[in-house]
Amino acid sequence: MSDMSEADKIRNKRLAKLQGQGSASNKEAGTAAQNEGLTSTPGPSSPSAGATSSPEKSDQPNDERGQTSMAAPPAARPQASDLQGASSQPGARGVGGETKIRITRAPAAADSLKRKDGSLPARSPRAESSSKRSLSARSTPEEVLESWEDRTLSAIFRVTLDPKLRHDGHGQELRHLAETRKELEEQDGSVRLQVSILDQALHEAASASKDGRPLDYLLGCWKRVVRAIRALRTTGREDPKSKTLYEARRLCMSYCIFAATLPEMFGLEPYQSNPLAPHLLVDPEDDKGICHEFLSEAVRRFGDDDSIRDALAGAVEEISRQLAEMNMNDNYTPYISALKNIVCYAPLVDALTERPSFLSENVAASAIERETLLGPFFQISPLQGEITSYYFAGPRTKSKEQIVTAQKALRMTLQTHQSDLLDMVNHIVRASKTSRDRMLDWFALTVNANHKRRALQVDEEHVSSDGFMTNVTVCLDQLCDPFMDATFSKVCLEPIFTPSIDVRSPPNQIDRIDIEYLRRKPRVDIHDETKINADQHASDEYYSTVVEGTSNFISEIFFLTLAAHHYGTEATAVKLDQLEKDLKQLQKQMQRLEGERPRWINTSQLPMFEAALKKYQDAIDKGLAYKFAIEGVLFDDVSQARTVQFMRYVIVWLLRLVSGHNEYPTRPLELPLPEDQPEVLRCLPEYFVEDVVSLFKFVFRHLPHLVTSTQSDELVTFCITFLRSSEYIKNPYLKCGIVSILFYGIWPTYARQKGVLGDVLNTLSFATQHLLHALINFYIEVEITGAHTQFFDKFNIRYEIFQVIKCIWSNQIYRMRLSQEAKQNLEFFVRFVNLLLNDVTFVLDESLTAFGKIHRLQKELEDGGSGSSGSSSSSSSMAANVRTEKEEQLVAAQSMAKGYMQLTNETVSMLKLFTEALADSFTMPEIVQRLADMLDYNVDAMVGPKSRDLKVQNPDQYGFQPRILLSELVDVYLNLGGRSTFVDAVARDGRSYKPANFEKAHAILSKWGLKSSVELAAWSALAEKIRRAKEADDQAEEDLGEIPEEFLDPLMYTLMEDPVILPASKISVDRSTISAHLLSDPHDPFNRVPLKLEDIQPDIVLKNKIEAFKAERQAIKRATLAAGDGDKNDAVDKMDTSTG
Repeated sequence: MSDMSEADKIRNKRLAKLQGQGSASNKEAGTAAQNEGLTSTPGPSSPSAGATSSPEKSDQPNDERGQTSMAAPPAARPQASDLQGASSQPGARGVGGETKIRITRAPAAADSLKRKDGSLPARSPRAESSSKRSLSARSTPEEVLESWEDRTLSAIFRVTLDPKLRHDGHGQELRHLAETRKELEEQDGSVRLQVSILDQALHEAASASKDGRPLDYLLGCWKRVVRAIRALRTTGREDPKSKTLYEARRLCMSYCIFAATLPEMFGLEPYQSNPLAPHLLVDPEDDKGICHEFLSEAVRRFGDDDSIRDALAGAVEEISRQLAEMNMNDNYTPYISALKNIVCYAPLVDALTERPSFLSENVAASAIERETLLGPFFQISPLQGEITSYYFAGPRTKSKEQIVTAQKALRMTLQTHQSDLLDMVNHIVRASKTSRDRMLDWFALTVNANHKRRALQVDEEHVSSDGFMTNVTVCLDQLCDPFMDATFSKVCLEPIFTPSIDVRSPPNQIDRIDIEYLRRKPRVDIHDETKINADQHASDEYYSTVVEGTSNFISEIFFLTLAAHHYGTEATAVKLDQLEKDLKQLQKQMQRLEGERPRWINTSQLPMFEAALKKYQDAIDKGLAYKFAIEGVLFDDVSQARTVQFMRYVIVWLLRLVSGHNEYPTRPLELPLPEDQPEVLRCLPEYFVEDVVSLFKFVFRHLPHLVTSTQSDELVTFCITFLRSSEYIKNPYLKCGIVSILFYGIWPTYARQKGVLGDVLNTLSFATQHLLHALINFYIEVEITGAHTQFFDKFNIRYEIFQVIKCIWSNQIYRMRLSQEAKQNLEFFVRFVNLLLNDVTFVLDESLTAFGKIHRLQKELEDGGSGSSGSSSSSSSMAANVRTEKEEQLVAAQSMAKGYMQLTNETVSMLKLFTEALADSFTMPEIVQRLADMLDYNVDAMVGPKSRDLKVQNPDQYGFQPRILLSELVDVYLNLGGRSTFVDAVARDGRSYKPANFEKAHAILSKWGLKSSVELAAWSALAEKIRRAKEADDQAEEDLGEIPEEFLDPLMYTLMEDPVILPASKISVDRSTISAHLLSDPHDPFNRVPLKLEDIQPDIVLKNKIEAFKAERQAIKRATLAAGDGDKNDAVDKMDTSTG
């Protein structure tokens, strides 16, 4: 054996391995075949002997079993010693060193061909013309078996022993088997094709394949032999024709395996790439394609020869690498179909998931979609850069209809692809526990490696792409469908697990969401995530306790899907918002650049200008194309409806978690929530709430029709719960997002005037009971957010709160409940009134100041900078740089005025509503004077001498309607006019109260018909009442004369009515003054020590002194008046006497 090639040694070694299970006698083999079906026990002589001892029960899907059940039939085979001896003899070498198998006739095969008298039949003439007959399993009764065998094998394998015969009757080229013919002639055997010589015939034919591709030839043979078996009509399993075809099928598969794994056997160099890969991409029905019968037979041989297992897995890796270089514009569908075919076979799935490439270690986030086996399949997306330009070429010139049409086309393509991805993942998950775990590990890798997708500044080079992550998210969403039932039966908050030994757990809890998942060695990494209401130390301590057990599949998918939303579609939605802002900025810059064109038209720098302009245009085109593509992906009704359903599930899970009774929604929540917060909730990642908030804000803005009434009820309950018990969430901006859900939810749509949530807010019992209190509670809380922008942030969120309140204000139930709560919790509502008053004061002052500045700048620009309307200088007299500076100042002032005026209109409107409903809260001593001063100041600004400074060009562009604003301020006066404390407070305003302003306001309201005659009469009566109160107050002040300094409030410098002592500074102030101070600042105003209202003590001694002082001055006044009256009477008497 010294002259044996390495290929011979490998081949013989594998033959011996394949024969290991075939040592039984031919009789036993035939019996096994008869008992088990058509699959024979392979004899030791064939290249794949022993590959299948009996057909194992198929573990494939039902639709495949009809095909996969067919295996090699029983047939007589040469002995192993004959084959191995022949291959090791010197004469067994062919030309060029190729292996040549010496033919040894199998006795069993010869016996099967003998006649009853023991003689062999003469060769049929039809065998000589077999090339002229089509491949058919049928033969005439007169046709002898030898002729049929010769003709059939020739047609299947397209070979011939006749050197003169080059083509068959269909024009197909036949391969002349010269070496096989020579061997037959040397042995004086019949020169015809038969199963016993098929081993050598196949080797010779495959070795002579054109272009050195034996697999191309052998796969065609496989298809033809399978078709022949299907067409065969036999009288039983022992029929000689059946045996012949099944043996041919078995040998064909064996040589296919050799062609794929052992090229040296056919005189070829080792393959540079997997030879099976291109065949997987061909239609399975094509002669060069790999069909299901081939895969089924290959899978059944895994136990005896793992080379084909590795070859098929390697082929999938090869097509994955090729797909990584493709995009949606390329012909990617064959790659998808190939993997879909492969994953139908559980053993193949196991082979794939065991490959290192399936779950590469230490792979970077940006490389997952290229370097893992499944990554390229999930990478295919319309969000790939070049694809966006294909769908949206020339985006600036496209009409809205064209954009929508392109988005629909994009969406349809993506939906088909995502459906294919789900099909593949489903097969992998269901194949075996090992493959399911590996699939979950792969999903975990994609989310855990992409935490940086939620960074403030995302580096696209270090994270996975939007398209890849979106596909992952959608796939996980679809995996959640089976357990997202309407009754929430799979939502369970009791610690549950799948035990490995203890089976006492109730079976109905196994497949439910496990509350302890994140403490049971979870796949999802949450260590660096901000928690809902716990710091890092508390979180680490909580998760340091590992819970025993194994998490079930539903829990795995639930938590993975939540994470995928956070790092996948939600991150993409954030990018869409940022992209819109960036595009607006680029468009402004391009417009500014376009305005400078006249400067460069006749200069040598014009080409540079054009190049700079083109950069902006290209950047805008690219950004717009990507924006439209993202919208096409995210505005998908089907996927977003599924996501809404999933987030509804999350909402119910969270509400059960905080309810304390785990029975929501069958049992309603009770608010406020318990003070003791569940530790598991406090330590959950913040994105459990953030994803809900982000999704519904997005859906209400773009796809409001997707939200059903049931989902609306649960969503409103969720929002109210966490606004009413806002201490359960630490992040103030997350709570602001909850308000934004309600705000976007009441946006009018084409079918609903009050939006999706408007009717729910007005009819849901839980809402009418708790909503208004929850909104007012958060209105107070948002005063301090802890951010450096908190002062301006609060106005934005309070604007949204106002809109929600306006939506429900017409509901009398809310107003009645508000009135009741105001009486029961007066301090709470006084804090709210104080903050509302602060807001009104600030935004009114800022708005009117901005209009004054606009008025001045517009006048200066009109007058050419002279500063005088009577100046004769033209606008051209103003220096260009000065004019530019003033224009920029004007633009800034206009922007500020527009923003503040919107807030002004809303806050004044709220002031009007609440003063009508809560007049007592607005006339509390700590509130009323500030309110009166604010109203007087703004009325004076609008109708007094300074009102002419508010005249600006086109006031409507700012939302500035001075008459309407004045009318609403007058409404506030009228709402509180029946309270004497308010009348006195207005009268005491020495800075802005002017009776003439009331008369001017009356004239304006009457002239423009802004008030009815009844309201105008009430306004006049109130003005008179205030005038009299003013006179009385002035008289009282005059009567008191000079007040001792110790009786004056040290902050307001007014006479104290109810002095109190501050515990830390020991300074006495008026109770109303310190109460008003503490509403905004909980510190002692003199030493900044923390202070609460309940800590102050009445200064009884000082109060008695003040009362004594007032009594003394009043007594003096009375005495003076009495003395004055006596003097007057005396004077009258003297006059009478003198006259008398």
